[in-house]
Amino acid sequence: MRPNDELTAFTDGHAQTVLAWVRSREELEAWASRTDFPLEPSVFAQWHADPDVHPYVFEENGELRAYGEVWEDAEEGEAELGRIIVAPEARGRGVGRRFAGMLAEEAVRRGFDEVWLRILPTNAPALACYRAAGFRRASPEEEARWNHGQPRTYVWMRLLRSA
Repeated sequence: MRPNDELTAFTDGHAQTVLAWVRSREELEAWASRTDFPLEPSVFAQWHADPDVHPYVFEENGELRAYGEVWEDAEEGEAELGRIIVAPEARGRGVGRRFAGMLAEEAVRRGFDEVWLRILPTNAPALACYRAAGFRRASPEEEARWNHGQPRTYVWMRLLRSA
């Protein structure tokens, strides 16, 4: 994390900017597992209606650079990071790695020792980003179990924290 990096709560005022980062149906599917491109800002209200979903944005030097969510699963005692997207002009500069780390810290602060995320296997930049943030791929057995009943096959990754 850099001194001018900031994790803040998402507000409705961020919606249009975040949606503008999604430039194609393919990007939408990689980001939110949806194909109804383009999305309307009302989608955020739908997503955030779930009390276990906590949306955040990442600002670098006061500029909005990323959006993502912490999904709490108290029953399983774990959190999942979801719907992470980085502004196109900020991609490839470590923003995603720093943001994923900050979201994971927020999940831990909320009381979760297990922090997961899932990615489409074709999203090589995201896979590299999350590896750089300290996430490691689940075992083939875990992935098979968690992908059962999913609309598509995902790569599942867990944050490896130092003891």
